[in-house]
Amino acid sequence: MTRLGAAIRYSLLALVALAFAAAPTASQAASGSVQLEVVKAAFIVGASGGGGTLRFNKRSYPLSVGGLSFGASIGASKANLVGRVSNIRSASDVAGTYGAITAGGAVITGGKVVRLRNEKGAILELRGREVGLELNLDVSGLVIGLR
Repeated sequence: MTRLGAAIRYSLLALVALAFAAAPTASQAASGSVQLEVVKAAFIVGASGGGGTLRFNKRSYPLSVGGLSFGASIGASKANLVGRVSNIRSASDVAGTYGAITAGGAVITGGKVVRLRNEKGAILELRGREVGLELNLDVSGLVIGLR
């Protein structure tokens, strides 16, 4: 092999190594804080809607929330949730569809803890209070969007 061929080969190897080193990894993914207010009404089929705020990289982003549920569910409630979203690289990563199997209830007031993941890998860990009268054991989907 000539010196020029060896130099090109080593240069390409160095370039490939640099590309792998510069690629973002899961450990480089960031997190932010989330506040959501969700109102839900259900009788077997439920609908929910609301809004909130994502705080990420020293900026605030308004969020919209909507969802459907199906199962053994009846009542109406309002939940105020706070927590964090992790495994995101940009604010748009929080937008998406989150699915869950839920069981719970609120009689006047109750606690709520939720851990959800969307198709982009964003993980929501939320907790808060739910006010209303609701009993549920259902499959639900929640869509969060940036406004």
